[in-house]
Amino acid sequence: MSAFFRALWRRSSPGLFITSALTFLLILLIFIYPLLTDVDPLAQDIDNAFAAVGTPGHLLGTDNLGRDTLVRLAYGLRTELLVCATGTVLAALIGTLAGILAAYFRGFADMLLMRMVDIVLAFPTLVFAMLIVSLYGAGNLTIIVICAIVFFPSFARLTYGEVLSLRRALYVESAELFGGTRWQIISGPLLRGVGPLVLAQGFLTLAFAVGLESGLSFLGLGITPPTPSLGLMIASGQQYFLQSPWQLLIPSIVLVVLLVIFGYVADWIRDLLDPRGVGKVKRGRRGGAAPRVTAAEMIEGVSA
Repeated sequence: MSAFFRALWRRSSPGLFITSALTFLLILLIFIYPLLTDVDPLAQDIDNAFAAVGTPGHLLGTDNLGRDTLVRLAYGLRTELLVCATGTVLAALIGTLAGILAAYFRGFADMLLMRMVDIVLAFPTLVFAMLIVSLYGAGNLTIIVICAIVFFPSFARLTYGEVLSLRRALYVESAELFGGTRWQIISGPLLRGVGPLVLAQGFLTLAFAVGLESGLSFLGLGITPPTPSLGLMIASGQQYFLQSPWQLLIPSIVLVVLLVIFGYVADWIRDLLDPRGVGKVKRGRRGGAAPRVTAAEMIEGVSA
């Protein structure tokens, strides 16, 4: 355990600490702040509409209906992250399974599964999402299904290429020679081999899912009102930009920060957990060059 934390410290950077601090504040805002306040995010107070930032009782002001911006931001972020994270997990499960099966069995499984992936990729993401919403209506469940369908091809292609490479690895061939079943090989060395890449891709896909949901909500096709979300708050703030610019700027800034955090975490996880170092940019030791991995260390990692 101590060796793990030492390796984590060596591979950290100032950007990582900033990202960690922002993530901690985000968690406090989403899960802790609603427990500390009794303000209803849907409660309207027309007399206090467009309250300025810093108003007593309304730290980030109020919107056009007098609803507290900070409370709506907390509830909106929680709803949006839960919906997008659920869709991302489903996309990861479907895509990883499809990619592993197609690359390991090849033949008919490869043709069937990867052609399905190509068909989904042929549709523009936003157009496909709008089509699904027009058929089944807006709502949380619809957004989850859209994220699962739209983003599973990225996981499938990622795991497909990785498994094709892992099938020629010595430890996979050794497992086959020693009588390991197909399920044991798939759930063992192959799944562990693609795990770090899938985890990193998961955070990156979560950022894409949040961006997609915010875009759909901005168009009125995502999370349905009166449930708050970043896209709905941005759309409302745009209409009343002259009366209260912060009602547009605050959710927009939070959305950008959220996307940057997920992208940075995805890159850091890939560099930290990928034993082969496929990342183009490697974080070095503090005040020095990136550590070199010797052949002995690689053999020891494979044996572990």
